[in-house]
Amino acid sequence: MPNAVAVILGSAYRVDRPGGLPMTPVDVDTPWGEQRLFKAETERPAYALFRHGQPHRLLPNQIEYRAQVWALREVGVGALLVTSSVGVMDADLPLFEPLLLGDLMMLDNRLPDGSTCTMFDAPSPDHGHLVLNEGLFSVALSEQVASIAHRAGAPVGAHGVVFAYAGGPRGKTAAENRMWQVLGGQVNSMTLAPEIVLANELEIACAGLVVGHKYSVPGRDNPESGGVTQTLDSSREAMERIVEAFLREAHPVPFGNHLYRFDAHES
Repeated sequence: MPNAVAVILGSAYRVDRPGGLPMTPVDVDTPWGEQRLFKAETERPAYALFRHGQPHRLLPNQIEYRAQVWALREVGVGALLVTSSVGVMDADLPLFEPLLLGDLMMLDNRLPDGSTCTMFDAPSPDHGHLVLNEGLFSVALSEQVASIAHRAGAPVGAHGVVFAYAGGPRGKTAAENRMWQVLGGQVNSMTLAPEIVLANELEIACAGLVVGHKYSVPGRDNPESGGVTQTLDSSREAMERIVEAFLREAHPVPFGNHLYRFDAHES
């Protein structure tokens, strides 16, 4: 089993924040170009990947998702935590608290460039059908994340949340948010889903942790602007504590899904 763990981060986490976990940049060659990871100073190999670059420079539609996930496989990642800031469409879910994902809605399985969201873009001996025995989010890894968050003093506000992927870079309309709500989506964002799908195709166990920054549902008021700064800072600090604790404490788990291949090497 691969021995490393990794976290995919957005723009909120500060790699050079005072007192943060020391990290060293590592460049990895992939078929889709070079990708930069940050290797944490931990006992187990652990990496952070900033999906928008460091500093933030890439819009969601400019991210080379295949290259990023391939780079994680190249360094031996066996457990991946993917994070995102999200809009909340379920009025009962709290804002500014970590939420653990349990399922995902990606109605059109495509990357931002219009191509199919798959690592298997050309015939090869390794390609196959991803069979979801336990779903895209690993139960064992999600339980790990919940325990790590609790020990870090940043408990998860809700478990099993349904994520809806709405590709960017523009925001969602009110009608689109109502559609996602009717379909069962509880939170949404412009990223995360491609990373989860591609990592599963490379047989990497995944968990998803998000934090809501606004309500995207009719009839649910958002906090007054004067109070948002403090709550955003608090949610960012909670996510930072969880991320760093995950990089220090997490360990790989068996991959719970299945790649069905039509050849003698079927696994």
